[in-house]
Amino acid sequence: MSDEAPMVQQWVRGALGGDQVAFGQLVEYYQRPVFNLAYRMLGDPTEAEDAAQEAFMRAYANLERYDTERSFKTWLLSITSNHCIDRLRKRRLSWLSIDEEEGIMPHPALTSSEAGPEESLLDGERSRMMQELLAQIPPDYRAVVVLRYWYDMSYTEIAEALETTESAIKSRLFRARQALASLLDPAPSSPHARTMKPAMEGS
Repeated sequence: MSDEAPMVQQWVRGALGGDQVAFGQLVEYYQRPVFNLAYRMLGDPTEAEDAAQEAFMRAYANLERYDTERSFKTWLLSITSNHCIDRLRKRRLSWLSIDEEEGIMPHPALTSSEAGPEESLLDGERSRMMQELLAQIPPDYRAVVVLRYWYDMSYTEIAEALETTESAIKSRLFRARQALASLLDPAPSSPHARTMKPAMEGS
């Protein structure tokens, strides 16, 4: 089993042996990262909660397919991200616009619990802005950005999670950055220069 914490390895072994309590421990341990991933992908807390529950149910139903040489967290996040991508492909995306001054967020980060009021407000605004930007790029790009910058996963781990190659992941991340940059830097001659435009679908 990959570099999981000893207690996680114990719970995984128990779950693989049919211990529902052990799987419940895994759910409790990973519920926050799974929900956060679903939220960043879907942008709606209610839908994210539903997607997280579905991801755990799918993981439980497919435990016999889990490769113990892999990271359980990576496997679980791959189930979550793929389920969210399916949801996004089935629904019609609405394109949002913002009125704030243009800004660039090259490395989104989770809000620190120790931040002061002003910092918390700024982080909350940046998080909302980034969520709006993520909503406008293709699901495959969104998954790569979230896994790379929110979860600090390596190219190898992301490729494993999304069942593709490292070169494909690097290409998607490059195109995702281009798409986000184009949303933050619209053509100045446009009459709607500060309106974010939808990114083109891509592989």
